[in-house]
Amino acid sequence: MTAPMPSSETTVILEPVAVGDERAGAHTWRAFRRDPLGMISLALLILLVVIAIAAPLIAPYPASYGPDVLRPPSGEHWFGTDALGRDVFSEVIWGTQQSVLVAVAASVIAIVFGTIIAVLGAYFRRLDWVISVIVDMTLSLPVLPLMILIAALVGPSTSTIILVVAAFSWPEVTRLVRSQALTVVGLPYVDASRLMTTSPWWIITRHLLPAVTPVIVVSVVVTASRAVLSAAGLAFLGLGDPTTWSWGRILYEAQQAGAMVSAWWLTLFPSIAILVLVLSATLLSIAYNDARNPRHLAR
Repeated sequence: MTAPMPSSETTVILEPVAVGDERAGAHTWRAFRRDPLGMISLALLILLVVIAIAAPLIAPYPASYGPDVLRPPSGEHWFGTDALGRDVFSEVIWGTQQSVLVAVAASVIAIVFGTIIAVLGAYFRRLDWVISVIVDMTLSLPVLPLMILIAALVGPSTSTIILVVAAFSWPEVTRLVRSQALTVVGLPYVDASRLMTTSPWWIITRHLLPAVTPVIVVSVVVTASRAVLSAAGLAFLGLGDPTTWSWGRILYEAQQAGAMVSAWWLTLFPSIAILVLVLSATLLSIAYNDARNPRHLAR
């Protein structure tokens, strides 16, 4: 007596979707478009990138000082002015350029380094325990005090912030990608590929890396949002680049001038900008992860 066949719904859910399958990619994009929060988050992130690129066309570079000191938002100054009479709208626009640069550069460095370490550890199991110990030790360290210490010792600059943020972001990427890579290494098609070639690099580049690419995409978005928060925190503590405008620098100078309470607009608008970027990145990663759920592919 033969065993009963599983239902069609169960078969679809358990059936692995081939990485790089164009039909699966189309279904994922279709499911993502049905999520209004995902589309809004994507539109906001694209808008921030456009603002960062077109900052010189949107607002002039903030002057050293101005005649209107601590003026509230008005038709002349949309976001008001700071303690030196500079236009806060221009500061926020040019701060977008700096924040997006730090987010992209730090996340790219963290993703590339973390992914390489994770993939090598998953494939070469002799290295896995060493990598696991290093990752666990790094994640157990107090991140914020160490970031402050390193930034203070090296000196405030954009490159310092990018490297410091990336140095403390790659372990989380490694742990996330490694968990997915370990699952892929044990699949039958990877074992079959070992019979076809003795080159581990061919297997890693042709099978392992494409399989963990969706996890990497989610890691990029999450790491970028954390990079923005870390960079803003360092700049607020006076460890940011003093020659470049950033959202954290706006908050730092408002605090230094003692105007954070009396001039509410100095903290409101850069805080909203930070919130929009971080929240959009987080919602985008959630929407993308939900769209890749096999339940959506069955629809």
